[in-house]
Amino acid sequence: VQEGEFIEVYVKASLEACERRDPKGLYAKARAGVIQDFTGIDSPYEPPERPELVLDTEHESAEACLDQLLAYLNERRILRGN
Repeated sequence: VQEGEFIEVYVKASLEACERRDPKGLYAKARAGVIQDFTGIDSPYEPPERPELVLDTEHESAEACLDQLLAYLNERRILRGN
């Protein structure tokens, strides 16, 4: 990937938050052993080392995270016509 062709955005949320937000019940199935190698349960989660942008979804609303993302993209002139 060439410089500027990829932006790593870390959508940060704790395991507990991910479990609360899980509409399909996948975390519960993983905890029950129905799903194997599930990230965060029986397979380690490794957050990105150097993301270009971190959106902290536990402490910011979805709207605030969207505003941060759009501001980031606009500042770098990635979005056109906005």
